Amino acid sequence: MQELNEQEIIRRDKLKELLALGIDPYPAPLFEITHTAKQIKEEYTPEKQEQFKHISIAGRIMSVRDMGKANFAVIQDSTTRIQIYIKRDEICPGEDKTLYDTVWKKLLDIGDIIGIKGYAFITKTGETSIHVEQFSILTKSLHPLPVVKEKDGEVFDAVSDLEFKYRQRYADLIVNPSVRDTFIRITKMKNAIRSFLNDRGALEVDTPVLQSIPGGAIARPFVTHHNALDIPLYLRIANELYLKRLIVGGFEWVYEFSRNFRNEGMDRTHNPEFTILEFYVAYKDYLWMMDITERMLEQTAIATNGTTKTTIDGIEVDFKAPYKRISIYDAIKEHTGIDISQMDEAGLRDACKQLHIQTDASMGKGKLIDEIFGGKCEAHYIQPTFIIDYPIEMSPLTKKHRDKPGLVERFELIINGKEIANAYSELNDPIDQRERFEDQVKLMERGDEEAMYIDYDFLRALEYGMPPTAGIGIGIERLAMLLTGQVSIQDVLLFPQLKPEKKVE
Repeated sequence: MQELNEQEIIRRDKLKELLALGIDPYPAPLFEITHTAKQIKEEYTPEKQEQFKHISIAGRIMSVRDMGKANFAVIQDSTTRIQIYIKRDEICPGEDKTLYDTVWKKLLDIGDIIGIKGYAFITKTGETSIHVEQFSILTKSLHPLPVVKEKDGEVFDAVSDLEFKYRQRYADLIVNPSVRDTFIRITKMKNAIRSFLNDRGALEVDTPVLQSIPGGAIARPFVTHHNALDIPLYLRIANELYLKRLIVGGFEWVYEFSRNFRNEGMDRTHNPEFTILEFYVAYKDYLWMMDITERMLEQTAIATNGTTKTTIDGIEVDFKAPYKRISIYDAIKEHTGIDISQMDEAGLRDACKQLHIQTDASMGKGKLIDEIFGGKCEAHYIQPTFIIDYPIEMSPLTKKHRDKPGLVERFELIINGKEIANAYSELNDPIDQRERFEDQVKLMERGDEEAMYIDYDFLRALEYGMPPTAGIGIGIERLAMLLTGQVSIQDVLLFPQLKPEKKVE
């Protein structure tokens, strides 16, 4: 049985009273909207009175100022908040004052959604408002909103309880307009990326989320079971191998906003469910990919914020191209003083020990180098920087470097000390690819749970011939964090993953 607090009981009693008065608190007919709150506040002037003479708007009641036979209230629609003025004798011109005295003053609550008709005017204090001529109840709210103190438009204690914010995002969005603004900007960001790619002839596609082999990245997958086929399936950790199959099939530029799943830890930059933008372009290489990436991100930043600059955690980051480029070996040498370029696995283990970096027996050369870079170098790169030319052991899907033996043509884009993108000149030699997969199996046998499986169908696709290709994966949530100034991935996910809610017995 549902346990109700005092406020919830009172609101349910009001619901019953409305029904007794013959008022449906959840009416079925549409309510026509002619204006938005933002449009009225931005565009109304006394000279434009005729354009705002017949307003029909709906919104949620956010506050009420009782003045007896007249009230000021504030309603909030999807665009912003606006003040309304409601007068008893205009709402109830006859003898029956029930609609004002009982319904408006006693049976409505903060959080209720109403529809109003009226006209715009400017109050004596200079505030653009709506003079209400009619109102109707569109939704009765049965759960009180969290209390947020506000004065002169400034919020003093917006809901800061993280458990509440992330678990009840719907309420967080109602009371914290800045949160809604963040997600609107994220949509602008995604649309800007789509426009950039579409304008250059790229084709947006969809590839499987349920996969028989979790390929395309080094990560631990979620496992599920298909009852009809009686086989295990994996939620995708990446869509790379399917997009490359499409390049084999003859498409020259494909992209996908891919919802991926990795059965790993959760922190301020990791969520088990997240979005990666991946795109692959035939007849290009990683040098071309660096150029196109910095141009795309510069344009995206402007579309999202109106400028190439953004501030996160008090630090200004500028997305204006071009970006710095440095090899991973040079980056490690710069920040540790150690040249690891000629080291074998034993030497790398000694270097990790010297740098106080923890290792285990399952780690091969690639993982050891990754630990050194991640632990000692990554945090130093605040402005957009391409870390290039990785060791072959770190990149099982990447083409060998054209000039530097033992390296591959790969870059990672680091911004504000975090990896934002990973890109390659893609490996298209099926024999070399098979050998790289086999090396991954050996790591798996040593206990590396993130090592790659062999995808035999992908190898078969490569044997048909994949043209020289450049590919990239960009972490959409991490990019969104940067462009909206958020320090936690949970603040750019509408519904982040949380522990099960504790139920009060």
